[in-house]
Amino acid sequence: MGSKNKLKRFKENETFNNVVQPTRNEIVDGNFKLKGKWAQDFFKNDLPIVLELGCGKGEYSVGLAEKYPEKNFLGIDIKGARFWRGAKTALEEEMPNVGFLRTQIELVDQIFAEGEVDEIWITFPDPQIKYKRNKHRLTNSEFLQKYKKILKPDGVVNLKTDSEFMHGYTLGLLHGEGHEILHANHDVYKNEYSPEEVIGIQTFYEKQYLEENKRITYIQFRIK
Repeated sequence: MGSKNKLKRFKENETFNNVVQPTRNEIVDGNFKLKGKWAQDFFKNDLPIVLELGCGKGEYSVGLAEKYPEKNFLGIDIKGARFWRGAKTALEEEMPNVGFLRTQIELVDQIFAEGEVDEIWITFPDPQIKYKRNKHRLTNSEFLQKYKKILKPDGVVNLKTDSEFMHGYTLGLLHGEGHEILHANHDVYKNEYSPEEVIGIQTFYEKQYLEENKRITYIQFRIK
C-alpha cells in the first residue's frame, strides 16, 4: 500500500465514529475515558463485549458482528490503515455492534476494566517463532494474565491459526499451566464438531492458506 493511500485512510479513520485512536500516554497515564464504560459510552447498550486481537483488515470482527447482533465486537490492531476496510464496511452496512481500536495489544489490561470483556478472539497471529520473539507471542503467560484480568470469570479465549507451531506452543502452555481447554482441533475443516463461527467466517488470508492446503487449527480455552 502506497504512503498516500495510507495517509488517506488514516485521515478517513479520524472521521469514523466506530474507530477509537487513543495515544499511548492517554492509556498509560490512566486518562482513557472508555475504560470500564465501553458498552455504555461506545456501543451505547449493555450487550456482551468480544475482542479480536490483531484484527488486520477487520474481516473477522465484521463477520462475527453480522452473525451475532446480540453481542458487541471490537477489533484491535496498531495498523489503522488495515482495519480501515472493516470500519468502512461496518459503517456502510450500518452495523452498530462493531468498532475498532488502534493501539498496542500489550496495553489491553489498561484499556478495559476488570471483568469488562466476555470473550477474546486471536485470529492468525504472527507466531513469533524465534525464541527472542516469545514476549510478542499473543498466547504467552504474560498475555494470558492480562486477558484473565479483563475477562469475566467464565470468559473464554479463541485461537484460530494456520501455524502448527503456534497451535502446539499454546496447547503445551495451557496444559502446563493448568488452564481449561474447552475445544482443541488440529484441522477445523475436517472435523464435524467445529463451531460455526470458526468455519463460517474466512478471511482473505485464510482463503489463501486453504488454497495452499494448509490446515487451520483452533483452540478455545478458559484461563485459570
